[in-house]
Amino acid sequence: MTLSDRFKGIVPPVATPYNADGSVDTTALKRLVRHLVDGGVHGLFLLGSTSECVLLDARDRALVLDTALAEAAGRVPVVAGIMDAATDVCLNHARTARSAGVDGLVVTAPYYTRTNQAETIDHFRYLRGEIGLPMVAYDIPVCVNLKLARDTVHTLVQDDLVFALKDSSGDEGGFRMLVRDFRDRPDVRLFTGSEIVADSALMAGASGCVPGLGNVDPAAYVRLYEAAMRGDAAAARREQDRLIDLFQMVFWSAAELSAGAGGVGSFKVALRHMGLFSHSHMRRPNRPVPDAVQQRIRAHLVQHGLLPAGPGGTAS
Repeated sequence: MTLSDRFKGIVPPVATPYNADGSVDTTALKRLVRHLVDGGVHGLFLLGSTSECVLLDARDRALVLDTALAEAAGRVPVVAGIMDAATDVCLNHARTARSAGVDGLVVTAPYYTRTNQAETIDHFRYLRGEIGLPMVAYDIPVCVNLKLARDTVHTLVQDDLVFALKDSSGDEGGFRMLVRDFRDRPDVRLFTGSEIVADSALMAGASGCVPGLGNVDPAAYVRLYEAAMRGDAAAARREQDRLIDLFQMVFWSAAELSAGAGGVGSFKVALRHMGLFSHSHMRRPNRPVPDAVQQRIRAHLVQHGLLPAGPGGTAS
């Protein structure tokens, strides 16, 4: 069975927990992987944006890979991000990931170097040629300053450089056109990176979703996916509406945190309240989620049935 055959459904980008001193908390990471796999997810995406990948040095990236892969133990396919500013640096990350035993790589355009479409295709070609692992294209222009053009995606697929796309571009119309373009290519996997349009994307024919919020409530996204796969739009919409409400916590720190930190930070606070993480801080320069918001998130989790009511389960 190829990775393309297995790679579909709900594939959360796994958050990275830290100890008080900022080192990677491998015990908490193992707990999170168990939480995700037990929640029924269909795969894991290590070292993505929610993982704070660009804030981790090579040693920490390797530690995350080794820890998570050992805990996953082959139960679901695992892909790993190798994002960096230059092809040769990405190649080093890719070699580490291949040695660790990942099933595939996730690749963006290089950031900061401001490549064009042709240079970005070359970047993918170098990586595919030298590493050989299956690759997922990750379209996230807000972080890399380049939107993967529709023609570029077609070239990447036609030249066997990628077998899948994770779309976090915010261009829902463009993503919908790609779903149509590859309707007769079941070997090409198209994933939305949006937590809040998973139902419509899946009902339109997307292969799956890569939701950061899936760290917190993986089972709900699995239920949404299963409803969409059996054609039950009403059930998928109900799950999506609940998850949209749960997602609101990412906006509560907007006055003090960047959008990315507000999202990752709120997920990590939720995971700490749920007993999966011991700490919820991010790597610098990201600020911590304000204390008042942390307490509001606790109450939000109780409301959504993710924490018990009563002492320790309600906001103080």
